[in-house]
Amino acid sequence: MTARIVVGYTATKAGRDAVAFASRLAVASGAEIDIVLVLPAEGRSVITPPDAGYDRYLRDQADAWLAEAAAHVPEQVAHREHARYADSFAEGLIDIAGELGGGLIVVGAADGSSRGRHRLGSTTSELLHSSDVPVVLVPRGARKVAPEAGISRLTVAVGMRPGAEALLDEAVALSIATGAPLRLLSLVTVDLPASVDTGVIRIAGAAHADDVLAATRRSLPAGVEAEAVTARGASIEEAVTHLDWQPGEVILVGSSRLAQPRRLFLGSTAAKMLHEIPVPMVVVPRTRTREEAGR
Repeated sequence: MTARIVVGYTATKAGRDAVAFASRLAVASGAEIDIVLVLPAEGRSVITPPDAGYDRYLRDQADAWLAEAAAHVPEQVAHREHARYADSFAEGLIDIAGELGGGLIVVGAADGSSRGRHRLGSTTSELLHSSDVPVVLVPRGARKVAPEAGISRLTVAVGMRPGAEALLDEAVALSIATGAPLRLLSLVTVDLPASVDTGVIRIAGAAHADDVLAATRRSLPAGVEAEAVTARGASIEEAVTHLDWQPGEVILVGSSRLAQPRRLFLGSTAAKMLHEIPVPMVVVPRTRTREEAGR
């Protein structure tokens, strides 16, 4: 588990959600927080020359917003605030995470999401297509979760595709850092037209899910235990809906196999899950190593 968490902050409810979750994670793991507010890059307009007075006002406003964010961080959590100029929100966060050695980037839901739900905006989508460190997607209303809830459980959506080892390494490191128990999750779904006889497919899928869970359990480091569950449903959304979720829970998923090496890409299964789960989701690059996860 990294010792530094980068929070992509905006002066909105989503920004406060991101700070609240990062604070909970930091309390549980002993990590430090870097709250980052990304401002439009200097020289952003090719029509109107930069206005020094406006830039000063913007920087003063950014400092005020960052101070407001910092006021919601628990006293025992070490934190710093940064105003960063960049061409995009994603670029600014990725650059500063690289400079500071941040191991997680935390962002809130886009405008329009309901409480307890995720919503991806264009800035978050860009981040999910370009980050080389895990990104935590925080649902709307995370700031309402009591700080004492901590990190109550880590659910890991496991599989046998490339990146499975990196995902498990990240989950184990986070479990050790926070003391949260692991729950291994395998999905059995049949996303096919209603006219197709899915009986045999469903039986084969269940057997495969059980094999995946057994193999994953065997690969856990000595001394690390995990509960194993299989979620079943006619679709990914239905399978996930039937699971129980604790208020302080977090789910980890791997990046799509379509992702470039050391980059993220949210796959179709994770995207479908995101519509239904009410807890933060950590998306892990498929080539992240055990050494990086444990920093």
